[in-house]
Amino acid sequence: MVTYVLLAVFAIVIARTLFARRGDISGPQAQALVKAGARLLDVRSPEEFSGQHLPGAVNLPLPALADKLSTLAPKDAPIVVYCQSGMRSAHAVKLLKANGFSQVHNLGGLGNW
Repeated sequence: MVTYVLLAVFAIVIARTLFARRGDISGPQAQALVKAGARLLDVRSPEEFSGQHLPGAVNLPLPALADKLSTLAPKDAPIVVYCQSGMRSAHAVKLLKANGFSQVHNLGGLGNW
């Protein structure tokens, strides 16, 4: 029984490591950008955001992002994007860059802050 529990814990740790995206900047780099005026964008659901979010973050869920790009203007202003694990923030960064946003940074998961 103990062996199965240890295997399960090991599997969870491996899965979190493999599926958690680190992003393209570190927590201290993201914090410095935000301190210098970058917008901090949380692309999780409103429910996730209301449970916990980074100070100063704006919630714009990934499914609504394409329709709300104009609210993020100007396109040359720095934006730091994050989500829970880094999956949604990676998609958001790709969408923002494809739409002309030039200074977009992926923090990855909330825990990377």
